[in-house]
This record gives sequence, C-alpha cells and structure tokens, in this order.
Amino acid sequence: MTREQLVMTVLLMGLLGIAVASDLRRHRIPNLLILVGLGLGLAGQAYSAGISGFGYGLLGLLIGFAIFLPMHALGGMAAGDVKLMAMVGAFLPWNGALSAALLSLIAGCLCGLLLILVRGQLPMTLSRYWLMLKAQAYFAPQADEVAGKP
Repeated sequence: MTREQLVMTVLLMGLLGIAVASDLRRHRIPNLLILVGLGLGLAGQAYSAGISGFGYGLLGLLIGFAIFLPMHALGGMAAGDVKLMAMVGAFLPWNGALSAALLSLIAGCLCGLLLILVRGQLPMTLSRYWLMLKAQAYFAPQADEVAGKP
C-alpha cells in the first residue's frame, strides 16, 4: 500500500466513523460531512493519478450513487445512505465502488436478518412474505416490525 492509499484509507475510515456515530445518534448523516468526503476523495484520486484519477473517482461516485438510488426511490433506504455510498465511491475506482456497494448491501441484509432474529420476528416476517407471494402484492410491514416505519 502506497502512502497515498494509506492516507485515503485513513481519511475514509474517519469519515465513515463520524457518519456512523451521527447516524446512530441523530438518524442523520450531515450533508457537510458528505461534501467534505466527496472533495477529499476526488482530490485524493486526482493527486494519486492525475486527471484520470479524478475520472476514476467520479465514476466510483456515480456507481455508488446509482446502485443505492433505486432503493431510496422505493423507500427502502434513506437519502443519507445513498449520499454516503456516493462519497465512498469517490475514494475508490469503479470496480472498488461496485464491490463496496455490493458488500454494503450484503452487510445490511445480514444486519436486518440479525435484528429480525433478535426481536423474535422471524415467523411474522416469513408469513408476511409468504402472503405477498400468494397474493402477488406488496404488504407493508407493521410499525412495530423491524422494517416498519413508525
């Protein structure tokens, strides 16, 4: 790992740590944090590889944004999560952004499954999904379910 890569990794981890703390505390990821991260990511890419590095960072940003945007549009993800993934993508080349987005989705699914298990909602969740399959329609989770909105 080069010095530039190490600095970029430390910056990204620091920004993600702040984002996690803010999200857990206030259920918000500040736009200023995202803007600073976007600037640092793109500047770091440009410093490392010149104009092509800036292009790689921009492509990574767009991939991170594009993968998560449909989930936000369908109500399954907050806008801050989409912007955060775009910020992460700015630090990475396109294939790294794609991998990071897919791994984030897998981690989110596993965390959601763990919450369902811990709260004892597996039978309720499975029955709702079975009903949706039979009816070929969507039934929103109740407010007290893991995926429910209060």
